[in-house]
Amino acid sequence: MDPFSDTLQRLREAFRSGRTRPAEFRAAQLKGLGRFLQDHKKLLQEALAQDLRKSFFESDLSELIVCQNEVNLALKSLHTWTKDEPVAKNLMTQLDSAFIRKEPFGLALIISPWNYPVNLSLVPLVGALAAGNCVVLKPSEISQGTEKVLAEVLPLYLDQSAITRFYGDDPRSSPNLGRIINEKHFQRLQGLLGCGRVAIGGQSDERDRYIAPTVLVNVQQTEPVMQEEIFGPILPILSVRSLDEAIDFINCREKPLALYAFSTSNQVVKQVLARTSSGNFSGNDGFMFMTLSSLPFGGVGNSGMGKYHGKFSFDTFSHHRACLLAHSGLEKLKEIRYPPYTTRRKQLITWALSFQNCTLL
Repeated sequence: MDPFSDTLQRLREAFRSGRTRPAEFRAAQLKGLGRFLQDHKKLLQEALAQDLRKSFFESDLSELIVCQNEVNLALKSLHTWTKDEPVAKNLMTQLDSAFIRKEPFGLALIISPWNYPVNLSLVPLVGALAAGNCVVLKPSEISQGTEKVLAEVLPLYLDQSAITRFYGDDPRSSPNLGRIINEKHFQRLQGLLGCGRVAIGGQSDERDRYIAPTVLVNVQQTEPVMQEEIFGPILPILSVRSLDEAIDFINCREKPLALYAFSTSNQVVKQVLARTSSGNFSGNDGFMFMTLSSLPFGGVGNSGMGKYHGKFSFDTFSHHRACLLAHSGLEKLKEIRYPPYTTRRKQLITWALSFQNCTLL
């Protein structure tokens, strides 16, 4: 058995178990990472000196202080970052609950380069752990000293139906029922009608590219209708024995673009929401979430990248540029940043870098 496959399977099972989702677990991992940085500061400095001939102070400046600040910020902000975010609604959805939930992707792979081997390994790791992911961390094999510390020491500090008809008695005559886009897709959908047993509908007319709204029952997981996106008026029904089995069915497959949970029990809908992941989620409704520019629309993992709607579209197509505008006449005051570094100067710089979000009035 491939040991890498075994490891990935173990991590995916850990994520599916829900182990990494609670805020307490995330915080514990972040605290562990912080202790690693504190307990092994000298070891990391020595590894960076071996790999890049970085001075201890430069290692602090460009790597270790940055990582510690990221850990501290994540611990301080974790509750705020993970809270559901209420969003504006239109008149059609005033009685509904609309919000954005930040969900972990699942299993994250972090591959870091050799030029800042601690910084560019641990800063992404902070974000991945704070978001509730399991992580595979691959430090650069070129910076061997740092790779050895991260591979051997860091792990010691971290733990991984009822059917409603919408078109009347004769859906074919309804102006509200569309047709299949072209002959190729008509033939594809016609083939899917052979899966399971037709309980409702099943009629078709190739000349009109018409397929009646169809419900299929006794469908098997391995049949084509369960293996591809349908993009047609066909609804396959797969029977399960329990809610847990339904959720397991979802979680053992690629994450869907959208997930719709219908139930007379509010707790059932909430369980599906809490225990699954999808690009979008709707409880007891269909596509109305797409009418809200305040909600992002997009996939996750295999179902897509990026998000659309309102500012989410803007952000998807925008580079978030980091800008700092300094006054040209204050260079004299900045001399403290440059060598030679006296003991006093090192202390001042280290102290200054340790305080974030400070404003001088």
